[in-house]
Amino acid sequence: MKLERVPRDRSEQEKERLQAQKTYWQDVNRRMVSLRDSARQLYSFQNPFNDRIITSSDASVLTGSAVRQTAPQTKEFTVKQIAQADRFLSLPVDDSFTVEAGVYTFDSGPEHISFDFKGGSLKDFADALNRRGKGKIEASFVMVQSGKKSLLIESKITGGENNLIFSDAALDLALKSGILEQRSNVRDIPITLIGVGDAIQDASLSVVDNDSLKVSATGNASIAFPDNTVVNQGLTIFFETAVKVLPTEPPPKAEAPPGPSVPKTGSVTFNGIVIDSAPSSVPIPEWKPPEPPERIDDMNMLSLTFSDGTSIELAPIEDVPDFTRVSFQIPDSEIGKIVVSFNIVNKNTHRDVSIRRVQIMDPSDPVNYKPVNPVSVAQDAVVSMDGINVSRATNTIDDLLPGITITAKKPSDTPVRIAVEADRETIKNAIISFVGNYNRVMAEINVLTRNDDRIVQELSYLSEEEQEAMRNRMGAFAGDSTLTQYKNAAQNAVTMPYPTATGTEMLAKYGIGTDMRMSGGSSGYDPSRLRGYLEIDEKKLDEALEMNLAGLQQLFGFDSNGDLIIDSGVAYTLESLTRPYVETGGLIVIRTATIDSRIKADEQRIAALDKQLAEKEAALRIQYNQMENAYNRMEQMSNSLENFSRQNSNGGR
Repeated sequence: MKLERVPRDRSEQEKERLQAQKTYWQDVNRRMVSLRDSARQLYSFQNPFNDRIITSSDASVLTGSAVRQTAPQTKEFTVKQIAQADRFLSLPVDDSFTVEAGVYTFDSGPEHISFDFKGGSLKDFADALNRRGKGKIEASFVMVQSGKKSLLIESKITGGENNLIFSDAALDLALKSGILEQRSNVRDIPITLIGVGDAIQDASLSVVDNDSLKVSATGNASIAFPDNTVVNQGLTIFFETAVKVLPTEPPPKAEAPPGPSVPKTGSVTFNGIVIDSAPSSVPIPEWKPPEPPERIDDMNMLSLTFSDGTSIELAPIEDVPDFTRVSFQIPDSEIGKIVVSFNIVNKNTHRDVSIRRVQIMDPSDPVNYKPVNPVSVAQDAVVSMDGINVSRATNTIDDLLPGITITAKKPSDTPVRIAVEADRETIKNAIISFVGNYNRVMAEINVLTRNDDRIVQELSYLSEEEQEAMRNRMGAFAGDSTLTQYKNAAQNAVTMPYPTATGTEMLAKYGIGTDMRMSGGSSGYDPSRLRGYLEIDEKKLDEALEMNLAGLQQLFGFDSNGDLIIDSGVAYTLESLTRPYVETGGLIVIRTATIDSRIKADEQRIAALDKQLAEKEAALRIQYNQMENAYNRMEQMSNSLENFSRQNSNGGR
């Protein structure tokens, strides 16, 4: 049967050889697909040359990102404040503090949370709020001291208009635990001067002392109002004034000024005779004493200035020495304007005016409670770009500059410069990936088409197991014109010149070529440099990425005829060359399909031979059994004859 199995064993060996060839073709196909994809990446619409990154001079203050094809640019930003959400901490309460049953309602901007709590500890309440808060409103508690804890309720929605509002039982809890306290709609205005006098006035005429502003005679000053002081119906200003009348002293008696001093005239001497000239004379006008200084009495000293540049005068103040409370309701004609300053212009020549306890009352203010211990309060992010202030409800601003998103991290008085640049690191990695995939394809083809162990030894980046696997496939496709033609065409594609906007260029100009040895290095014969592998001069490539990025991009893919379609370049040519080999119905698919047919034929032949061998073995086993039975019968007959002969011999005695 061993002899009978020889044709079957040969068919099995042929099948294994074909399966190995199929695996080799699949490996080549996989390498070529990687090369095609990396080549296409370098010139397609999604090529990395259009990727953008943003560098920040201080990433702890401001960071950013940019979409593809954003124009390179540089901008300066100053983060004046970051967007925050309301975070309110209660006063310390005992561990035994219980939250009563009720309907607890919270609002923060568009978020509305309302749930029925059955009563329990602070932890029970915090867990209930967190389950229903949807990650927008959360609660926790802090152990501030032994046996004491504080409840922290916070909104996750930033922005000045997204205040955290407590309603129903939540308001009672906030007041009971010391999160909120009732507040008045009257606000104190701190005396902060934004203007003192003018260029010709002594600034010492306006002095702030003990929260009181004193404006001396002929002085003037302006008090700043908060930025959000909008005139609503019934907005009223309160303040206290006091006027000190200075003593009136008679002016000193005026005396006529002395006349001019006229020097004596000269004289002439002639022959001992002295002749004096006539004395000089100066006509002096009649002197009239000056009028006494004018006394100015003007109690219209106060006014308000609005952000649009307009102003209104307040009623005259009383001429009393003690502080007197005064109120002034802004007319409805000024509704909607923003008050920027409270002005005192003292034109009096003999009165000093003092102002203190400036307040505003806004009857339309709906907020009747204020946080006792706010960890942070809701506010917008305020960023200055080129001197222009912009505000947003979040710290991530994506509608200020086209294609650019900036994120404010913390306030800073120092301007932060951000620059939109090409993502050179990504471009470099894409080029390195392209070169690596190209070299792996060349290595695969060299090993399969050559039976030379030096080719494997040159692939120093392979592990010992990978090198051994390469040796097992050496020369498997020796003489195969398909791979040889592809190799020659690919080598030509990466070494030939291509048109660009500035002329014809080659990859070697940018540090990519088949022999990129540094000047001064060894120039002797090196067989590995004749295999078609690409090398990278990293320093030269980095210079190209920094100085001539557009030229490098056009070398990989270029529209040579202006029809907005890439039709030239290294990557375009290599992708076009590789596509027929790896696409559906391509050359490699045809090869593997042919091998599959041959494997299938061998499998059918092996199956037929296995059947024939089984039949042959069965027939031989039958013949063997027949022969063995005949042999056993003959042996039995021989034994019988021998016994008969022995018996006859004994009977003849």
